[in-house]
Amino acid sequence: MSGMTTRPDRGGDQPPRPPAVETSVPPIPEQPGAERTPDLPGAAWPATGDVPPTVLEPAVEDGPAPKPDRAQYGVCAFLALVGGLIIVDATTRIGHAISTADPIGPKPVPILLGVLLIIVAVIYAVDVARGGTGEPEAGEDVDLSSPIDWRTVLLLIGAFLVNAVLIDPLGWVISGTILFWGSAFALGNRHYVRNLLIAVALSLVTFYTFAIGLGVNLPAGVLQGIL
Repeated sequence: MSGMTTRPDRGGDQPPRPPAVETSVPPIPEQPGAERTPDLPGAAWPATGDVPPTVLEPAVEDGPAPKPDRAQYGVCAFLALVGGLIIVDATTRIGHAISTADPIGPKPVPILLGVLLIIVAVIYAVDVARGGTGEPEAGEDVDLSSPIDWRTVLLLIGAFLVNAVLIDPLGWVISGTILFWGSAFALGNRHYVRNLLIAVALSLVTFYTFAIGLGVNLPAGVLQGIL
């Protein structure tokens, strides 16, 4: 039968085998920037300089160093000045009143406060010199581009000025009521009766808190003898 290979006879030669067909796999073109498989023969990792920038970590461009906000030095100077004035006032004007009930005297507390203010001023100045800046307020819903509400500002200033003028002749309870009620009105609250009751309550509470708790008598004015 043609096309069939029969077994050779005993003692005969083996029939010739057909030649082997070589199969070759076409090479896969390398993609630019792709890493070669390390288990293949002759594979090598690409050098760092041959890898495009998209494969490596993104380069961070260092911009110019932020300049210190020189206006903050004014705040540092103000804190140091206040601390120095407190120390001078505590060491020169406050007397040496020391009793068995108060063996320390009145000087240590203001002196400590002045020293702390000076330390804060120095630390603040060093931070400003090193480029430290405060982070912007992200939680407040404030539009910095909107104009100032001068009506509200002027109404608040007016409420404080009226309180300062009327506190001696009318007393704190009446002037404080005007202050609290006027402040609520300036800030947009239009519950007039409720705000008036709250203002009177706050004035009375602060009046008796200073008188009983702190021993400071606020002006009673026309209500002298009633309160």
